[in-house]
Amino acid sequence: MKKLFLDDVRTIEMIYDKSTESEFDIVRTYSAFIDYIKTNGLPNYISFDNDLGLGEDGKVAPDGLAAAKWLVYESGLDLRNLDFKVHSANPVAAEQIRGLLNNYIKHLRTTK
Repeated sequence: MKKLFLDDVRTIEMIYDKSTESEFDIVRTYSAFIDYIKTNGLPNYISFDNDLGLGEDGKVAPDGLAAAKWLVYESGLDLRNLDFKVHSANPVAAEQIRGLLNNYIKHLRTTK
């Protein structure tokens, strides 16, 4: 089972039990998230942070919501069996990510 952890600063053991650390691959940026999925395929489980710090240009980097939107609107992947958690401390963004993914997955499961 492939698991992906998207977070710019946290480690696995800050969110999950340390014994699960080897189950996850970690990506720190939006672009690394997309590159990982393009290279390795869709993981079975994704743990999302939202706020991913600053980009190389010093501006706010694309966030976890942007990553979720990429999955839904651009990736072309079948997300029906995706399991995910949003571990972001940003409650508004966390709800947006959950809502987007839950609604899209529900839509896929009822139409295919």
